[in-house]
Amino acid sequence: MAEVLGTDRAGIARAAALLRAGGLVAFPTETVYGLGAPALWAEAVAKVFAAKGRPRFDPVIVHVADPGEAERLWREVPALARALMERFWPGPLTLVLPKRDIVPDIVTAGLPTVAVRMPAHPVALALIREAGVPIAAPSANRFGRLSPTHHEAVLEQLGEAIDAVIAGGPTPVGIESTVISLAESPPRLLRPGGTPIEALRELLPDLRLDPPRGPSASPGTLPQHYRPATPLFLWEPGPPEGGEALERHRCGFLAFRKPWEGFAQVEVLSERGDLVEAAARFFALLHRLDQAGLAAIVAEPVPEVGLGLAIMDRLRRASSGRARLDETRVWIAR
Repeated sequence: MAEVLGTDRAGIARAAALLRAGGLVAFPTETVYGLGAPALWAEAVAKVFAAKGRPRFDPVIVHVADPGEAERLWREVPALARALMERFWPGPLTLVLPKRDIVPDIVTAGLPTVAVRMPAHPVALALIREAGVPIAAPSANRFGRLSPTHHEAVLEQLGEAIDAVIAGGPTPVGIESTVISLAESPPRLLRPGGTPIEALRELLPDLRLDPPRGPSASPGTLPQHYRPATPLFLWEPGPPEGGEALERHRCGFLAFRKPWEGFAQVEVLSERGDLVEAAARFFALLHRLDQAGLAAIVAEPVPEVGLGLAIMDRLRRASSGRARLDETRVWIAR
């Protein structure tokens, strides 16, 4: 079982020593927990893929402790990249640019670009600085499953496969970073996340939102991703149209603002309708529903503004289909 480390100086030092030796350490960021390995050590990064069951065609994000460290990984750094780093780093924004040869191909899935960000979490920054190397770190979960926002969720999924986890408590943002490609013009959104698109528009008025063709330079963009073990279905209004019927009392409901009646378990993202709070609670509440022994989970859509865009991106990738409701049943269409 993974060693559970504290966030004090001794815990950080122990985690850094494990990383320098090629071990795998899960650690908190402001978004979700990451599973880290030294980014410039290909064999160590390969262990991350093995532990997660992650396919080699999916690139990982490299975490750095300052913009200068990022610039040593990119072959070129345009003025726009520096402006974005100054405005949004540290924070949940990942930038994709052409890589230098020092970055192993396993990190980038063989692509000529590398995704880099500077996390806004004191433990993550302390770990990177103590280790003395940039850290390649996808989310600390089994591939395609729910991202962990607490160290206990890491242990549930990967406790036997990694060396240590730093117990940093719940993550404040709760949803992965926004990923922007600056390797094309105009820049393109690769993944919505913890930095809202509306804020990015201030510096990127021509930001493209259409998905790229061909291999993606960003993780978390496969059609099926972020999935709980319990089948999840997106609720849509309207009368049932047939399909498979489940009794409501066998199902759970992930609600946006208010509880729904008749379900075995209901979790509410934000009674205030606050999308920041909803994002912070999103994965934790899905974990809770996933562990409740339900036949299915029904999720209510949230407004697609601000962080709602990122929440809906995760829900669509997690979904096995759509659901409609009558007084006592859930009607699902896969």
